[in-house]
Amino acid sequence: QLQLVESGGGLVQPGGSLRLSCAVSGFSEDDYSIGWFRQAPGKEREGVSCIDKNGSNIKYTDSAKGRFTISRDNAKNTVYLQMNSLKPEDTAVYYCAADTVFGLCVLKSFRGYDSWGQGTQVTVSS
Repeated sequence: QLQLVESGGGLVQPGGSLRLSCAVSGFSEDDYSIGWFRQAPGKEREGVSCIDKNGSNIKYTDSAKGRFTISRDNAKNTVYLQMNSLKPEDTAVYYCAADTVFGLCVLKSFRGYDSWGQGTQVTVSS
């Protein structure tokens, strides 16, 4: 069974950077896409970025464009989310999720993702 483990969250000052990692295990092939989602208290879950199984299709939500970079290292079975110029409004629990059925990069809906990590807290505050 596919397992996802996020790491790299923490407390950072505005303007700082963090790199989140999503380690994938229990899947013998690379035929899965990964999406990063976040949920702040009292708000709906929103898609931040995604990358398809080949790394050829990448998407970002508008607020992440120019600040966040998603990448994947299939040799390490890990997907990264480099977050720069962080703002207080980026504060949320960040989740990675995998679509092992179609391997699509979709941000508008999280329902196609069949496996989820436990989340990692990102807090941007001075």
